[in-house]
Amino acid sequence: MRRFIFVVFIFLSLSTYSQKAIFVIADGIPADVLESTSTPNINRIIAKGDYVRAHVGGDKDMYSQTPTISAVSYNSLLTGTWVNKHNVWGNDIKAPNYHYPTIFRLFKNQFPQKKIAVYSSWLDNRKKLMGDSLAQTNYLHVDYRADGFELDTLSFPHDKESNYMHLIDERVIAAADSGIRNQAPDLSWVYLEYTDDMGHRYGDSPKMTDAVEKLDKQLGKLYDAIQYRETMYKEKWLLIITTDHGRDEKNGKNHGGQSPRQRSTWIVSNRKLNTYAHLDYPAIVDIMPTLGNFLGIKLPSQFAKEIDGIPLIGKVSVAQLAINVFQQKLDLRWQSLDTSGAVKIWLCTKNEFKTGAQDQYILLKEVPNQNNKATIDISQYPSDFYKIALEGKYNTVNKWFVQNAK
Repeated sequence: MRRFIFVVFIFLSLSTYSQKAIFVIADGIPADVLESTSTPNINRIIAKGDYVRAHVGGDKDMYSQTPTISAVSYNSLLTGTWVNKHNVWGNDIKAPNYHYPTIFRLFKNQFPQKKIAVYSSWLDNRKKLMGDSLAQTNYLHVDYRADGFELDTLSFPHDKESNYMHLIDERVIAAADSGIRNQAPDLSWVYLEYTDDMGHRYGDSPKMTDAVEKLDKQLGKLYDAIQYRETMYKEKWLLIITTDHGRDEKNGKNHGGQSPRQRSTWIVSNRKLNTYAHLDYPAIVDIMPTLGNFLGIKLPSQFAKEIDGIPLIGKVSVAQLAINVFQQKLDLRWQSLDTSGAVKIWLCTKNEFKTGAQDQYILLKEVPNQNNKATIDISQYPSDFYKIALEGKYNTVNKWFVQNAK
């Protein structure tokens, strides 16, 4: 009997894989540009994993409409929320609302012994968005970092053609390659900027195509490092590559607005994505809960009701929540992607979470998920503002109703 227990223990030990995740933001590449450029390394990642078109910008002309600007989108990825929550409206990053935690804080809160890393040209990614060493983030500590190279004008003198930015990206990839192979952080962010610089300078052009081809070679090095770890060590890695915005239709030089091409992005993964990713139109906010699912992060109940994203891997219960308030009634519709179980319908008439307090949610009703709809009398909860959350078996979605909202 003891021998049997020992053998089972050895088997379980040998079958346990360490799971690690890394995401890459390649700046300013609309989906049509990526799809029309020769990218053999990205293609081999897709061959093993997946590719979907995606979007940024929140819900157009609604309360969550979000500028298609770099730092704004970075924070939407990091927090899984749109700008009405995380409050980063531009690249100056004036007043992030740190009450909406990033994936790094959630990860460190649950797994304080595990390591996080950032490899980036832009120091503000770590200092302001991640909130490294800030009191507001409970002094989050980034274990491994290679960033701020844009400030080193001796090593990277700024030339008129912005070639220095490509050299910085090369340094970032070299650091990430070494970091993955040697330290293997549990959660990492890689940021590459050169493609956006070429877009702003030359728009839709051979220069932009060349920048994407250079990016593809860099991503090949990164993917080789991940494959090395998976082959040599008992590790499973999730790699997600995306972009932060598209470009304007006129000439491809600008972004920031809500036109289809400026909102048009994409997601590449080394793992197959779920039904939701292929049936719906994924968003940059979906990446945070995807990373969380893979890494086994248990979201606090209050924050689960705030996340605007839906996981792209694993099972999903509900998506595409639509709400309407009329004659003191709440009318709901949703998409059931897994009809098992029920959904709990929660209501809140205030937004205390915004200031770090606890929201007081009311459980209105519990209905079978397969119903796809519900109409509920809310006359006893009069308000010009409602937060509604649908809690399914595998995920939670939310919408706000704001009277006279844009």
